Amino acid sequence: MHLIIRAIGAGAGMLSHLLAKNPNNLYDRMEKDARVRIVFTASSEDETEAVIFVTPDPVELVKGASSAHNDITQYINDREFVVSSLFCTYIRSALGTALNGKTKEAYRPWAGRKLALELTFGPVASNLPDVALEGLFTALGYEVLLERGHAGYTFDLKSRSSVRYIRLKGMQTLQTALRQLFVLIPALDDYKHYYISDDEVDKIRRYGEGWLEDHPQRGLILKRTLRFAGAIRQYESLMSSGGHLAGTQAPDEEAGEMAREEALSLPGAAAAAEADAAPKARLNDLRYAAIADVVENLSLRRSIVDFGSGEGKLSARLSSVPGVREIKAVEPSAATQLRAMDRFAKLEGKAGVPVPEPVTGSLFYYDESLRNKDVMILCEVIEHIDEYRLGRVMDTIFHEYTPGTLIITTPNKEYNEVYEMDQEEMRHGDHRFEWSREAFAAWCSRWTEAYNYSVRLSGIGEFAQDYGYPTQMAIFTKEDTLL
Repeated sequence: MHLIIRAIGAGAGMLSHLLAKNPNNLYDRMEKDARVRIVFTASSEDETEAVIFVTPDPVELVKGASSAHNDITQYINDREFVVSSLFCTYIRSALGTALNGKTKEAYRPWAGRKLALELTFGPVASNLPDVALEGLFTALGYEVLLERGHAGYTFDLKSRSSVRYIRLKGMQTLQTALRQLFVLIPALDDYKHYYISDDEVDKIRRYGEGWLEDHPQRGLILKRTLRFAGAIRQYESLMSSGGHLAGTQAPDEEAGEMAREEALSLPGAAAAAEADAAPKARLNDLRYAAIADVVENLSLRRSIVDFGSGEGKLSARLSSVPGVREIKAVEPSAATQLRAMDRFAKLEGKAGVPVPEPVTGSLFYYDESLRNKDVMILCEVIEHIDEYRLGRVMDTIFHEYTPGTLIITTPNKEYNEVYEMDQEEMRHGDHRFEWSREAFAAWCSRWTEAYNYSVRLSGIGEFAQDYGYPTQMAIFTKEDTLL
């Protein structure tokens, strides 16, 4: 992933001074388990070009304890390899002088002068259509060229790909241009790899000063960078009060666990942050507590399969439920399993507490050892599976694995309106679908009619009139299994 900054014409030779980089030296640093390099491919008074290239460390990517996993969930994704909010954190230190406009005194007058700039960056994975993406930059006076990578496909995939390379041309100061990118790149990607705190609101205020206030797509930008209504209101209040944020706290960038919990429960955390009362429990923690409560009230709970167990938080929680003797934590990601194993190791030696067994596996690969267990759990898993493949998964569970009780949780699409999300917006970029309560109930009935199971539906989280609960839960029980 890269960012190329090219200046031509009057003042082009000042680019290296504004970046505070010697064009004759290679900048080569490690930032958060990624290698950041800056090389000048041209350096003259008429044309200067700097190439910023970022490469994740392949060794660190497979180390379970590495901070390189901050944004890798148990699902395969592209976070480490596209220009996104994570990319911005990699290069922020390298471009700090230009972002802050604090070059050496002799060159400081040039920090406020507009240069003929060409900015090229990518690959960018954005769900915005071309026309919307172009509009974000044309409103700032840039000429925009979108390109897609070369592909030898015989079918029309290239034209539909969300991955693009972006080239901008325009007259702008280097500081403003970089600040615009640091706001708009995360907006294009619509994903933040860290918790959105007061500090993030203040950062958008600082980087957006002088251009964001009058941008015609300001509402879209704020929604895709700050995400939550409370943070957006805080920004609006900040701007109306003169741009000063009192009591700003440092961002909460927890390692490892934050990424998975953020993907599954940030809306719940955001709703809690908006309340004036004491912070409420995270939605993810409420799910685990609800599932543990269901398991504890089952008459048969000796053996458990936790499918899509991730970093093992739910499996570890279930190990403390009385009567549980065996837990198989099934997870396809080896890197995520390493973190789960570290968590499970802390349970060793505790009297009466079974240590969960890590199992490398997937719902699409049958495993004889998982048959006939008392409980099987799919916590926030089914929405990550294409609907047309989900039937095969459920047939395998009910026909082959035949658990005594099957517990499934999934988002309630109706509740997204409480989070002030767009009608077709999903809570996580990897979700293939999100169902209303009616759709989920109908889907559950399909399996009770086909197999010898009954089902009970409930909800998890804070109830909202007309919208229900943020999380739906289905408890399937074999007819010959007593609760």
